[in-house]
Amino acid sequence: MKRPALFLDRDGTLIRNEPYRDTPRGMTLLPHVARGLKAWTKSGFVPVIVTNQSGIARGLLTRKGLELIHARLLKLLKSRGVKVEAIYVCPHLPGGKVRRYARRCACRKPKPGLLRRAARELGLDLRNSVTIGDSPRDVEAGRKAGTRAVLLGRDARDLLDAFRRFHSA
Repeated sequence: MKRPALFLDRDGTLIRNEPYRDTPRGMTLLPHVARGLKAWTKSGFVPVIVTNQSGIARGLLTRKGLELIHARLLKLLKSRGVKVEAIYVCPHLPGGKVRRYARRCACRKPKPGLLRRAARELGLDLRNSVTIGDSPRDVEAGRKAGTRAVLLGRDARDLLDAFRRFHSA
């Protein structure tokens, strides 16, 4: 039986949006992230992070640096009792400086490739899943993948507020 996912953007949704973050130093969770994620997971949603990281294609961030950032993020969440199933990253950007990543792809949001890949690999039910992000491209990717979508700042203030609004509707 497939499980519903909670697809989450990283920057501006879980942590402060700091353009081209290249180190985990100073990274903290946004308010209500842990409480919101706990509420979603108790309702049966599987948390999966889906994030564009064009800093890799731009040469501003290495894969190793990204791994350190994500290890710190997972540690912060775990210390608050939250487990994330997986993190999916799009490192691509047409015209980027790093040739290997300088291309068009199906995974860069607003395209739904990251969400579809996660659903396929993790056995997730897109139709009953929710995508939450702070950008219209996050919402668009979710809708293109067949999920319901929440835009933080317009549809909800934070993950806990999104949970309350979603479950009261």
